[in-house]
Amino acid sequence: MNDALYIAATGMQAQQTQLNVIANNVANVNTTGFKRSSVNFHDLVQREGQPADGRESVLSPAMSAGVSIGSQLRMFAAGDLKRTESPMDLAIQGNGFIEVLSPDGSTAYSRGGTLQVNADNLLSTSEGFVLKQRIQVPTDVKSLTVGQDGQVVSVDSKGHELNLGRLDVITFANSGALTAAGDNVFRANALAGEPVAGTPGDAGAGRLMQGYLENSNVKLVDEMVQLMVAQRAYEMNVKVIQAADEIAGMTNNLRK
Repeated sequence: MNDALYIAATGMQAQQTQLNVIANNVANVNTTGFKRSSVNFHDLVQREGQPADGRESVLSPAMSAGVSIGSQLRMFAAGDLKRTESPMDLAIQGNGFIEVLSPDGSTAYSRGGTLQVNADNLLSTSEGFVLKQRIQVPTDVKSLTVGQDGQVVSVDSKGHELNLGRLDVITFANSGALTAAGDNVFRANALAGEPVAGTPGDAGAGRLMQGYLENSNVKLVDEMVQLMVAQRAYEMNVKVIQAADEIAGMTNNLRK
């Protein structure tokens, strides 16, 4: 009886995690560049079958010890690009990330978004992360262009062009394993592999699209379906616990 309670409890915990992930996905359906998360489950280590009725040749069925979270991954499928016409909006069409610097100086990775010029005249994201190339924008800039190949060019009030540098696009062997760091940026880890810097549009790296923003890749209908499945699974595990409790109560009454 304790086995039934434990197995149902692991199921409830797993489905609660699924519900939390779905809720976070739905809450960010309109967040620029947001990447949905997905939960994978796996069985806990099964108990080995034991000989039934003392016989050596016949084994009793092995019984699962419940379920747990196998992995929780970010799904980096590209979201739809939305044209904004703003020269400070930047999206990546395809695979990859832009390197940015956190306030503590560590490297993080972004899928783009709305850029701004900070107090030090450096290009940064709207969340305040400076682009790692530390591209400095002249004070008298009239316009700023980011080419699909990553070249950043400014034009001053006199019409003079100045090449400010080039943005790389960073790719990973397993981007789904990147660690979310908040503010829609991610950090590398051993599971994701080493970051590989490349020219935008070359060797599998995505192109930079100025004047566009990437929509969230959350599909609301899919999330609602997953939500209903998770709720039903949670309810079924609750019923297992209730049934086990009722049977335990009946057993105790029979002993009196």
